[in-house]
Amino acid sequence: MGTSAVTVSKALAGKSGMSEKLRSKILKKADEMGYEYPRGNRLVLREHLEIGILIPDRYFEPDSFYAILCKQLIKKLADMGHFGLLEMLSPENERQLTLPNLMTSGHADGLILLGEPSKAYYRKIAQAGVPIVFLDFYDEQANADAVASDNSYGAYRLTSHLIRRGHTEIGFVGNIKATSSIMDRFLGYYRAMLLNDLQVREEWILPDRGLTGGLVDPVLPEELPTAFVCNCDITARMVIRLLREKGLRVPQDVSVTGFDDFPLGGPGDVPLSTFRIDTNGMIELAIKSLLERCAGVQKPFGRLVVGGQPVYRDSEIPCTNSEL
Repeated sequence: MGTSAVTVSKALAGKSGMSEKLRSKILKKADEMGYEYPRGNRLVLREHLEIGILIPDRYFEPDSFYAILCKQLIKKLADMGHFGLLEMLSPENERQLTLPNLMTSGHADGLILLGEPSKAYYRKIAQAGVPIVFLDFYDEQANADAVASDNSYGAYRLTSHLIRRGHTEIGFVGNIKATSSIMDRFLGYYRAMLLNDLQVREEWILPDRGLTGGLVDPVLPEELPTAFVCNCDITARMVIRLLREKGLRVPQDVSVTGFDDFPLGGPGDVPLSTFRIDTNGMIELAIKSLLERCAGVQKPFGRLVVGGQPVYRDSEIPCTNSEL
């Protein structure tokens, strides 16, 4: 390779100290030679990679969307002959910008970061020298590939559907700056409103998360719109509960839409109109992109967008007060 044995050792161990171009050349040559190399005092075959899955613990509630996504990721990796290693990111480690054990111990050939931590943290992770893919969020300034659902288009479709059904007063529920996914969903809602010359009222944009990122009950305004577009199904069900507590009916008094098509809800819950995310497609693309990086493929970092489809159920109906 025209370099020192120390540099080759660092490249194979995923350590810093060289350019990504040189690291990729070394890894590519190792693959060509069928080289088996030590990692953590044991041999790891290149065709059986150890893929770390890192998720902030605030997103990992029992049976949550991200918990289910983690299970699907680990199963898909196992089906392909690889190993999925899950690590939770604590708030303290996120604040202190502490790298995960998966990286410091050298146990991860690549990393999938699921759920969006702080910008300072995920940018540091992306610079640490291990191939990484962001799943369900993105940042054009980070050195990482990203896979996300078609958030803007999905929210645009849901909002446009409500407008076609006669709704002209529509609110949005979600912390716009909390994650890139919520921001994109808001922009899809906003685009539909602008294209139809409808007013976006500030008091109808309701936050649903606290300072730590955990979900909190939105505060409903005194004057309500005829419909709410919510950034996720969990928030949509929170809004429905709050409306019922005020003596209002969904969808007869206020229509509500969600996003994700998860969870489906239990007996007595109103079946949600929502946008169904293609989780299988997202997982397959994330793994494919990461394996290419692990194999030394050189290409510009980018975002891969996976489509979905709206699902219309019983949580919204035509607006009877419309003049359209």
